[in-house]
Amino acid sequence: MTRFEYLKNPVDIYRRSFAEIRAEADLGRVPENLEPVAVRLIHACGMTDIVNDLNWGGDVTKAGRRALAAGATVLVDAEMVAHGIIRSRLSAGNEVICTLGHIKEANGTTRSAAAVDLWRERLAGAVVAIGNAPTALFRLLEIIADGGSRPAVILGFPVGFVGAAESKEALIAAAGEIPYLTLRGRRGGSALAAAAVNALAADAAEENNPGDNII
Repeated sequence: MTRFEYLKNPVDIYRRSFAEIRAEADLGRVPENLEPVAVRLIHACGMTDIVNDLNWGGDVTKAGRRALAAGATVLVDAEMVAHGIIRSRLSAGNEVICTLGHIKEANGTTRSAAAVDLWRERLAGAVVAIGNAPTALFRLLEIIADGGSRPAVILGFPVGFVGAAESKEALIAAAGEIPYLTLRGRRGGSALAAAAVNALAADAAEENNPGDNII
């Protein structure tokens, strides 16, 4: 029977992964309290160079952790993001909501953008994580600009070739005082958006006392 030599202990795998990330990535360009989030983003995609394209405004870590600890709703644009969020990390029993399934048709826009309109009543103080649709991020910014409620933090990681880079630049330009974290360019995705939420929800000491592997 064929057997391969590989590391099997999950704690050892976790420790080594984070050690290699810290050895290879230029984490000096991010604030100290944002480093754990950056590390988990790298861990989710395997690319240490994404740290060079990270952009943020305000104290993302403080705002995100405070909101989650207070029970803030987590609004996501895709079920993949929702399923990537580790509920056991949400100690306040935060509700994770994806409204995309409520939209059957969207006249003149995408279903993802139309689904964001259903966030209006829950938007105040929420943690928003967008990991799929650039149109969802654009629509969120339009709602806020038109006087809609302000979320506690925006984690903007839409992915793709049409509108992804542009929607992130719009976030950078229009977020104002709302803390945000994004990855400039085409790269992004549900795993990164979920990893950002998981990182904010995690105990800050978890990296030094790792348990189960998380994205």
